[in-house]
Amino acid sequence: MKGKHAKDTDKLPTKVLSIINQKGGVGKTTTAINLSAILGSMGYKILLIDLDPQGNTTSGIGVDKRSLDQCIYDVLLADVNAKDVLLKDVQENVDLLPATINLAGAEVELVTEFSRESRLKEAIEKFIGKYDYIFIDCPPSLGLLTVNGLVAADSLIIPIQSEFYALEGVTKLLESMKLVKARLNKDLDIFGVLITMYDGRTTLSKQVAQEVRDYFGELVFETIIPRSVKLSEAPSYGEPISTYQPDSKGAKAYAALAEEVIDRG
Repeated sequence: MKGKHAKDTDKLPTKVLSIINQKGGVGKTTTAINLSAILGSMGYKILLIDLDPQGNTTSGIGVDKRSLDQCIYDVLLADVNAKDVLLKDVQENVDLLPATINLAGAEVELVTEFSRESRLKEAIEKFIGKYDYIFIDCPPSLGLLTVNGLVAADSLIIPIQSEFYALEGVTKLLESMKLVKARLNKDLDIFGVLITMYDGRTTLSKQVAQEVRDYFGELVFETIIPRSVKLSEAPSYGEPISTYQPDSKGAKAYAALAEEVIDRG
């Protein structure tokens, strides 16, 4: 998929973006997969990191988790070199640090580890300069895995679904972000807020979208991700929407989002 921002420049500084919301089912994984795949198809070099024990990013981009001997868990807790866990070209120009169910024990095991909050940051330092974008799909919680995602990132993409109570819990997320910014990552900021699962036929979706824009202002992306059966189906086929149904509304929305991400630098 080539857009007006198809990559034609020399090496860009690596941008590390954590995709985060403590609520589940808001489109974090969908965004991680599709943004990575579309930017990859435009010529940008992408590293996608699955930091969620459910491993939905790993399976959703076409990797059989049962076939993996190692995953991001081994990088965080067994001192395995991230390069040895890396899966190359899972999509065009997209490499993956995968997750398996083994990661479920990491929250407890990290508690007693030295530099427990910065394990991921240290592990991916060797990749800085080798990729244009590093996307981290964080779990739906504010535990130590998510803290690792906050410490490793330059900034955050926060998907918020256009449903009742959409902003509930976001305050806690922002408080956690401020704590990490004050103590562990002074440069951390919000890169963008993404409205997802939008149904333009309903008054509720319109109201929630307006609430999100009122709350976050210019941080909100212009692009809105629609509620879409095709977007929901694509991961079960191990494909991003851009290859599963390239002419769908979901594919066009994520293509537009990719252009906005590039524009924001």
